[in-house]
Amino acid sequence: MLGLLGNKAQDSAVSAEFQHALMQQVMRTELIRVKALIGTTAILVASILILHTIDPYAVEHLWHGRLKPSDLYSILIPFILFELWVHTSISRYLRLDRDLPVYRRYLGVLIETSMPTLALAMHIDSMGPVEALGFVAPLTYFIFIILSTLRLDFWLSTFTGFVAAAELFYMAMFYHRAGSADPAPDLYYHSVRSVMVLICGMLAGAVAVQLRRQFAASIMASTARDRVTNLFGQHVSPQVVARLMAEGAGTGSDIRRVAVMFVDFRSFTAGASSRSPQEVVDRLDGAFAVLVDILDRHGGIVNKFLGDGFLALFGAPLEAHDAAHQAVAAAREMLEANDRVNKATSWPLRIGIGVHFGEVVAGNIGSPRRKEYTVIGDTVNFAARLEALNKDFNSQFLISQAVHDALGEECRDAVSLGDVPVRGYDKPMTVWRLG
Repeated sequence: MLGLLGNKAQDSAVSAEFQHALMQQVMRTELIRVKALIGTTAILVASILILHTIDPYAVEHLWHGRLKPSDLYSILIPFILFELWVHTSISRYLRLDRDLPVYRRYLGVLIETSMPTLALAMHIDSMGPVEALGFVAPLTYFIFIILSTLRLDFWLSTFTGFVAAAELFYMAMFYHRAGSADPAPDLYYHSVRSVMVLICGMLAGAVAVQLRRQFAASIMASTARDRVTNLFGQHVSPQVVARLMAEGAGTGSDIRRVAVMFVDFRSFTAGASSRSPQEVVDRLDGAFAVLVDILDRHGGIVNKFLGDGFLALFGAPLEAHDAAHQAVAAAREMLEANDRVNKATSWPLRIGIGVHFGEVVAGNIGSPRRKEYTVIGDTVNFAARLEALNKDFNSQFLISQAVHDALGEECRDAVSLGDVPVRGYDKPMTVWRLG
């Protein structure tokens, strides 16, 4: 039994965000339960009406002529209206982002589960206790017990079983039609039946706990997915997130060989000075959307946006044996896409790209309260310097000697710019132009 109740201890240990998401999921399943009750009751109303229309004699014979369909409608129709009100109330709380009060849930259980009891009373008055207790009315308690699992609460399901068992026992033992001389009921006979109903309620509660745990696991997996997305920068492609979740890639610091790409829009600030802030944001967002989509397809991630540019990685956080090839292929496609966009816009942008390949330290960097996944090392610094050299050579795409060596025959169109002095480096570095 302790295992069944363990969800309360678990709930207190998880975050407020998790509790909030779980609360919303529970309320959504509550709505499903209410809809199921409304649908079942509506089918029952229609079935009684059809049966009475087709063969009224059979109905009168069944109920000994003392009960009319309209008598049951006096229970079923108000019940449907009550459930519609419950559905509206839960929907309103869900829109307000608030949980339904606990007392309202228990009060709802008491009212709902008493509906079969009222129907059973009518059947006893019409058919007598023996026939009524062996007919369909007591079985309808199990509809409420089964659907109580959608409340995802052990105690609510148990309470549903308790109300059903207690009311069924009372009706069997103490309720008799007026003026009847029915024999005294058997205490143990009816007690065993009510105990079985209560056990069914507890079993439904056990199922509810398991459903709750599955929902909790699903929400926690979703939360972990969001955490991975936040951890690896402002943009991570869905494909990369899926691989991270599936492969369980670590987020500790380690040394990796990656292709580092810096992208920048040339003279963007000058063009932005003569335009409205909204025009600037729209143009930049549109340009980034095109470039980031290309990165996604080539296995890269945007590690961070840098004003009118960004830093992209190939080979981290997930290893890639062809990181340099992916980076160059992505850069080539980005240049082509940017040219197409420029032809269709009144504000053309010139792009600058620098790609270097080498070892970096990749991992979580920052304060204890705020960390982000990033890469540091000379490879990153040199990639940034490469991109800046585009301004000096009036070029758009520069690569390092390491990238040229990694690509081999794939970069036969590369043009050597020779050994170029690079700010921050004592010796000139070999630079190649592509595109």
